[in-house]
Amino acid sequence: LTLMEDVPSQFFVEKHSWDGLREIIHGSRKYSGMIINKAPHDFQFVQKHDDSGPHSHRLYYLGMPYGSRENSLLYSEIPKKIRKEALLVLSWKQMLDHFQATPHHGVYSREEELLRERKRLGVFGITSYDYHAQSGLFLFQASNSLFYCHDGGHNGFIAAPMKPVEIKTQCSGIRMDPKICPGDPSFIAFINNNDLWVTNIESGEERRLTFCHKGELDVVADDPKSAGVATFVIQEEFDRFTGYWWCPTVSEGKTLQLLYEEVDESEVEIIHVPSPALEERKADVYRYPRTGSKNPQISLKLVEIRTDEDGEIVSTQIKELVLPFKTLFPGVEYIARAGWTRDGKYAWAVLLDRSQQKLQLVLIPPALFLRVGMEDPQWEEHVAAMPEGVQPFIIHEEVTDIWINVHDIFYPFNQTNNDEITFLWVNESKTGFCHLYRVTSLLQPGCHQWTRDYTPSEDDFKCPIKEEVTLTSGEWEVLARHGSKIWVNEDTKLVYFQGTKDTPLEHHLYVASYESPGDIVRLTKSGFSHSCSVSQNFDMFISHYSNVSTPPCVHVYKLVGSDSDPLHKEPEFWASMMEAAGCPADYVPPEIFSFPAKSGFELYGMLYKPHNLKPGKKHPAILFVYGGPQVQLVNNSYKGVKYLRLNTLASLGYAVVVIDGRGSCQRGLKFEGALKNKMGQVEIEDQVEGLQYVADKYKFIDLSRVAIHGWSYGGFLSLMGLIHRPNVFKVAVAGAPVTVWMAYDTGYTERYMDVPENNLLGYEAGSVALHVDKLPNEPNRLLILHGFLDENVHFFHTNFLVSQLIRAGKPYQLQIYPNERHSIRCPESGEHYEITLLYFLQQNL
Repeated sequence: LTLMEDVPSQFFVEKHSWDGLREIIHGSRKYSGMIINKAPHDFQFVQKHDDSGPHSHRLYYLGMPYGSRENSLLYSEIPKKIRKEALLVLSWKQMLDHFQATPHHGVYSREEELLRERKRLGVFGITSYDYHAQSGLFLFQASNSLFYCHDGGHNGFIAAPMKPVEIKTQCSGIRMDPKICPGDPSFIAFINNNDLWVTNIESGEERRLTFCHKGELDVVADDPKSAGVATFVIQEEFDRFTGYWWCPTVSEGKTLQLLYEEVDESEVEIIHVPSPALEERKADVYRYPRTGSKNPQISLKLVEIRTDEDGEIVSTQIKELVLPFKTLFPGVEYIARAGWTRDGKYAWAVLLDRSQQKLQLVLIPPALFLRVGMEDPQWEEHVAAMPEGVQPFIIHEEVTDIWINVHDIFYPFNQTNNDEITFLWVNESKTGFCHLYRVTSLLQPGCHQWTRDYTPSEDDFKCPIKEEVTLTSGEWEVLARHGSKIWVNEDTKLVYFQGTKDTPLEHHLYVASYESPGDIVRLTKSGFSHSCSVSQNFDMFISHYSNVSTPPCVHVYKLVGSDSDPLHKEPEFWASMMEAAGCPADYVPPEIFSFPAKSGFELYGMLYKPHNLKPGKKHPAILFVYGGPQVQLVNNSYKGVKYLRLNTLASLGYAVVVIDGRGSCQRGLKFEGALKNKMGQVEIEDQVEGLQYVADKYKFIDLSRVAIHGWSYGGFLSLMGLIHRPNVFKVAVAGAPVTVWMAYDTGYTERYMDVPENNLLGYEAGSVALHVDKLPNEPNRLLILHGFLDENVHFFHTNFLVSQLIRAGKPYQLQIYPNERHSIRCPESGEHYEITLLYFLQQNL
């Protein structure tokens, strides 16, 4: 008998009816609805200029007030003095009076819906705004229209709430991506039907600036051009959501300038995705460049708007580069970022080649754009009239044999002399870790003459580097992707940035000197992961922070200390904008662990222990996986918002394991680059190794009952797990998986896998639909889920996989969500997916 007791027995999860599971999911979703998306974000500090009042700053932001279902424009006043002993919670005040920002019935236009998909927006209402500090003008999109309001700017503040003014229009269709002209805030620009327009909000004058889009018929095939619009791949794979940029200054004669990208997609393949409007029974049509196929043709252009004293538009003029874009910048495939220097002297652009292994940072003087095209007979005269030495300047170049991760950090200083430019920049390819540098490049003009047959040689526009100073270094990262910012104080010569210097599991705010680099000072408290925003005069910052056991809170800190040593000022808690919500009653935070992997890297993971652990019992386990580049799942931030279902699984008696293997981010380029040309080949090794480590360490995991589940790249790896390690994974639940890399887009697939003809073996090995013969023959081991309208990972992937499964005579189960795209958005679909997951696991694991 004693022998029998030593054999661990299996713990079986209680089987619930479908309705029983529905109750459980209802309970957990009710809680997540309470805390999700409620935190304020998109902060704008405005310093009060009159010293009379009790407040030092007014803070504007987007947030969801208590009891509201939509995001709104809000503000809070930050007091000059506080009582140290009491916690001050700032009140959120409505900027707008009784304003409904979500369109009627919550129905968005196709353009808005696709943008929400690209930006992964889950919240309704006002999701972004543009602000002009000098005039205090706010501009935002809402209710299928554009609105503005003023706060008074430098003249003190207007009492809110106020009625926003709708900007009327003659345009048909939706107006997208509105922006205030920094040099003259009475003008705003926007995109309508793939063209650029401008409006004077004071006079109501409206003008179409570009004429790319014919738009007579709603036929995508006949209308391939656009102006000022970021294409699908640029939004989805490069995080750039705009295609035009206002010049910050107004030149003599009140001329406003806009730099924009013109795109011709005539050679890009057209695909058909079912339309969300079921009653129409027709397909939506998209341009989608499959890996190895043609990308759009791109060019940069300039539009000049001449105005008179009264702000009336006198003329508008489109100007083209002296030579075609492809001639000036041979080998460039993508304009990853663009903008203007603050003095308006140069436009700038970050250019990438097709392999994404070469980056060029280019300055373009506006005089390089001519009023006539190269075909025009007057072209020579215009060239002759150009000032001396007008040319592009390549002020920085990076080359790598892995890939370049595009980032958002470029800070050009105003030029002190015309022959050089100094800027702050982040570079990852130099050391393999993302770090800050101060670079000075010499703007040495070449001695070329522009002729029609001019072809630049490799180094024609390349500028010598006069000085490159390393500001940060080490085996950690300065955060630079996905909208990360730096804040530069030119008075104290300090740069504030976010990074992982203390641990890859936490984001912190740091400050360093860019003049005499040395100390790097952490400003946020350890034991939490922070996302910060620094005030315009660098005396305050806001942090949105949490850890695995504490839900997010948002606090304001004041930097106090001696002005003679600004680097070592101390953060002092000032006020709270939001306190942490209570955790759900059954919430048990995951345990973070790490282990040395065979690959030589330390890997991090999280374990949600089953809530009803009994000594000697072995519990079924779920390996929740993403595993692809640009994502980190394991870190010290609260997991109860997005991953509450993992806690629900643990509460039912499953052990849930999450591992960031090679390929995930924040660990340097070599770690992420382990996937180069072999997606799907290294990730499962790390996942299985982590699973075995956890099973050895904790003793309660039943390795004969392990499920693998993930969405998107995680769906792809769930299939890979069942194909390559069917002895490890009893079941796989794959959501929206890429099943054949040949059918995914250029920007992503080629970055990691090269073009198909250079890597046929990698594409073959990484495409799960080509390996269905290795899948198990027993039923109830594979469940595939996919949104039918997915325009990112097209339903084609699942379609193709299923047809291969049928041909091979393999069992599978399929769950389709007819009205969902790549992310499940509709609450009913989300609930259905979670019940389906729980039901499948309890029946089959």
